[in-house]
Amino acid sequence: MSTRAETERLQQLRETVAYHRERYHRDDAPEISDEAYDALLSELRTLELKVEGKVGAADVVGGAVNEAFAKVTHIVRQWSFDNVFTEAELREWDERLKRLIREADHDASELSYVAEHKIDGLKLIIEYRAGKLVRAATRGDGVVGENVTHTAKTIASLPPKLTKPVDLICIGEVWLSEKEFARINKERRQNGEPLYANPRNTAAGTLRQLDPAMAAARKLSLTTYDIDLFDPKHTGLTAPTSQWEELELLTQLGLPTSTHPKLCKNIAEVQKFYDSWLKKRETLPHAIDGVVMKVNGIALQRLLGHTAKAPRFGMAYKFPAEEATTVVEDIALQVGRTGVITPVAHLRPVLIDGSTVSRATLHNEDRIKELDIRVGDTVILRKAGDIIPEILSVVLSLRPKHAKPYSFPKRVPECGGDGLIERVPGEAAYRCVSKDSGTLHRRKLYYFVSKGALNIDGVGPKLIDLFLEHGLISSYADLFTLKEGDLRDLPSFKEKAAKNVIEAVKAARKVPLYRLLIGLSIDNVGEETARLIADTFGSLDAIKRASREEVAAIYGVGETVADSLVCWFEDPLHQQTLRELLPYLTVQNPTRRSTKSTAALTGKTFVLTGTLESMTRDEAKDRIRQAGGKVSSSVSKKTDYVVVGADPGSKAADAERLGVRMLLESEFTEMIS
Repeated sequence: MSTRAETERLQQLRETVAYHRERYHRDDAPEISDEAYDALLSELRTLELKVEGKVGAADVVGGAVNEAFAKVTHIVRQWSFDNVFTEAELREWDERLKRLIREADHDASELSYVAEHKIDGLKLIIEYRAGKLVRAATRGDGVVGENVTHTAKTIASLPPKLTKPVDLICIGEVWLSEKEFARINKERRQNGEPLYANPRNTAAGTLRQLDPAMAAARKLSLTTYDIDLFDPKHTGLTAPTSQWEELELLTQLGLPTSTHPKLCKNIAEVQKFYDSWLKKRETLPHAIDGVVMKVNGIALQRLLGHTAKAPRFGMAYKFPAEEATTVVEDIALQVGRTGVITPVAHLRPVLIDGSTVSRATLHNEDRIKELDIRVGDTVILRKAGDIIPEILSVVLSLRPKHAKPYSFPKRVPECGGDGLIERVPGEAAYRCVSKDSGTLHRRKLYYFVSKGALNIDGVGPKLIDLFLEHGLISSYADLFTLKEGDLRDLPSFKEKAAKNVIEAVKAARKVPLYRLLIGLSIDNVGEETARLIADTFGSLDAIKRASREEVAAIYGVGETVADSLVCWFEDPLHQQTLRELLPYLTVQNPTRRSTKSTAALTGKTFVLTGTLESMTRDEAKDRIRQAGGKVSSSVSKKTDYVVVGADPGSKAADAERLGVRMLLESEFTEMIS
């Protein structure tokens, strides 16, 4: 190809890849296979390197963390807030916080809140060093995000330099104004291009462009609202002690903050703030879908801490979700990877909040009976929390005359065997009696390779189906026996695609213990539970030997999970699965130690503060747990030791005030060694 031809081809590839990336990641409606998209992306990378000497538009992320972008491991883990939807739920949350504060021997009367708009945008983690912008990243999975500094720098309201030379990690929301969104769609309409669905998706897609010029042309905006880390250096500034002071500090440093925050003395004032903006939210330049409340005092925030999924000290109070009506065309039963059966309503497609919905879970038989949902019914549909479609009620006046009540069948062919199903004891769910169906086996393989389990990059349901169809695999272990030659003759498979799959499978051989537990599809064992079990026992052998009582005793696990876990490892078929699989894997998790220090630390609660020189904070936590101790995020009278590293925070002061023994790093190291 001539230089001109290569340049033209490069532009065509960029446009084509951008189009299909949006179809897949933004609209969840891909028009081509994953393999075809990967081939286009590979050609784009090659041509970019040849023509421009660097990879550009090929390194684009979509949705979760993508290998095409540089990964960023967050210094501070990122969380999402839980939601409430009613005033009653809001007040229940307030009462729960007060109870937790009182239980920790603190004064609950100090509780106040900072309320701000919940902007419908994309979370951005921004890092400054000595006052200069050095990195901006997406949230990703909370632990690892995507480096989007190149496009973030085009945001006019994001200063490249702060007013003071401090070190700072702050959190903000990137958004696109309704006015700018309308302008962009007007241009697309004039050019005969499909319109974007909503400002949020457009902002997210813009930030994830590789071409900064495109991002600059779309005029993104930013609002910052939180501080994760702050080092004043020698500026004379002091660390904020409240959420309100954090907003003031962000403003002082030259960062954009909400123009309408509210310091609320109690939950009633939060409700008043919510009600006022529910009526006038259309007056804002950006979309908001609710109000975010955070406990004002930083010390109380630390005291309250986090659950496995979200901060306890913050909550999103969502505005009423957008609703629509549609028709239930069928009720189908979906068999999950553990054999649990979920009824799903097949709906006449309907557009809600910029996306077309054609399915909604009905949860279980009790929910169907509660709503009396029948095939042919007109229903009111809501996207609960703007994510999951939910049927709220039936419009009985529009019910067909011959609509019959729905009842669960006795058999589901996808269950295997004779198809019999049974009620799960103590629950409103049904499950397959037989666990040997092809459907179940297929779903377990899907889950095994998925991002949440072994995370075999590029291997998803489509490839698993292809491998099964051609007899290349029948078990987890078979995946690790595949060779490039096995794949090259498969439909739509080229040499590069085959090599990528084999390399991805090879990379997955090193697997954290908790991810292996997830991938085995053990009933009731999800990510957080798997982490707790892995951290407690330290090795797969220890887990296999564990009794029901030992598993149930883990805080946050309980008897139901213990029964599932022990029964799974007692099953001869599962034992055979592990015998076949484990030779191919290196299971990574610190082995639980049995030392003289174990007895001394058993039941002891530790709090860590400051920076340790000989180990990371996570390593220190692991060492404590391995020696039988417990780790807490806040200091109370029940704390046994506070380990103090360099530049300790307020926890050291709390320890001194409460008379809790403080350990220097050398003392701590000696104790656990």
